[in-house]
Amino acid sequence: MRGYINISEIRMYAAFILILLPIAALCYKGSLSIGTIPAYPLLAILTFMLAGSFVEIPVLKTRSKKTEQLQRFAPLIEDIYAVPIIRELNTGKERVFDTTITLNLGGCIVPLIAIIYLFLTMSNITALQVMLIVIIAVTLLSEMVNGVGIVVPQYIGMTAIPFSLLTTPQYAGSVTFIAGIGGIILGTIATTIAFNKENSGSAYISIGGAGNFKAIYITALLASLISYFT
Repeated sequence: MRGYINISEIRMYAAFILILLPIAALCYKGSLSIGTIPAYPLLAILTFMLAGSFVEIPVLKTRSKKTEQLQRFAPLIEDIYAVPIIRELNTGKERVFDTTITLNLGGCIVPLIAIIYLFLTMSNITALQVMLIVIIAVTLLSEMVNGVGIVVPQYIGMTAIPFSLLTTPQYAGSVTFIAGIGGIILGTIATTIAFNKENSGSAYISIGGAGNFKAIYITALLASLISYFT
């Protein structure tokens, strides 16, 4: 993520690995697939997403505000979100962050490649329609947290599940994957563009990383498991 990990993050990754183990067994049996992505490539995608979540690729520089509130509550926010806010407060100018916008390898690049592949091989219009719903939900429910970046509710990807089951139950897994993850990523980008840089800020804003990786990975796991039943 951002060169910092605490006990809560270690527990989170341990939980993800624990869930990934039975998914690996199901993939070994050939019981899971996401659209045109068969079992073994699906397992590789889920594994690369988790491993790649530590890699940030910088794409853009901007400036945002260091608030007084952030400086007061930095230790607490750092502990909650597992980002090195205290260290990052010493970067940039006294009242301004030199903000770097990054793409997270595991939370953005890898799933986007999978989504593009699914679109090229399936061309599912329903997934685009459900994705629009998720984008709206993300833009309404996410927020810019000072010192952290765009924070998305961890459950937000589940918004895609009932719509996927209602519209295309036979492809519910792939539609949930495309619409849920794609909606979170695009909604995060929209929120990043829209937030007021004069009132809030962070040294880094990650698309698919701190603040939104959990929502993306949970959606990927759920979509994979749904494919078992469809």
